[in-house]
Amino acid sequence: MSAKIITIAQQKGGAGKTTIAAQLGVAFANRGRKVGLIDIDPQGSLAMWYEVRKQLVDEAGGGITFVQASGWRLATELDRLKRTCDLILVDSPPHAETDVRIAVRGGDLILVPMQPTPLDLWATQPTLDMAKKEKTPALVVFNRTPAKGKLVDAVRKKIQQAEMPVAAAVLGNRVAFAASLMEGKGVLESNPRHTATKEIKALADEIAVKLGF
Repeated sequence: MSAKIITIAQQKGGAGKTTIAAQLGVAFANRGRKVGLIDIDPQGSLAMWYEVRKQLVDEAGGGITFVQASGWRLATELDRLKRTCDLILVDSPPHAETDVRIAVRGGDLILVPMQPTPLDLWATQPTLDMAKKEKTPALVVFNRTPAKGKLVDAVRKKIQQAEMPVAAAVLGNRVAFAASLMEGKGVLESNPRHTATKEIKALADEIAVKLGF
């Protein structure tokens, strides 16, 4: 078995990398996929979510295998998980270029979460440049997106002008995403009919098509 690897990367902190890693992990596990999560962020937020998941949901992780790794161990853990998983999601830190580059190089797809703000827009290009240099396909994902507004429209226009690869699926600015993580779950588990669930499912569908998965 050789898993598909998705690296979630963004130079700017607070873009929602960990939230997307956990939510997509649950979404794909719910489809019967064997999912591996690797946390290479020293902050360890994904590790904390997984510990809560083991306590409140399932001792075995609810269909998800978790590893915390960095540096030289990252490549080793990726190789190990590739033998037992269908999909591996790597949650990367904002400022650790060596580890991020290893994860980008080993990925089949780079997801770049971006809030619709000028700061996020400016911070996104270096990650896309890294993905291009490592010859790994990338996809920008709008996250924490307000329902409407002039700023959102302006950022969308700038993205189009820059010809960035942008996902059709958009994740809204919804409390449900964070609330589910507090329970060690994904929103698909905690609130199956919520709009947030529809959004994460749409993103998972889009990724699956891109990866031929």
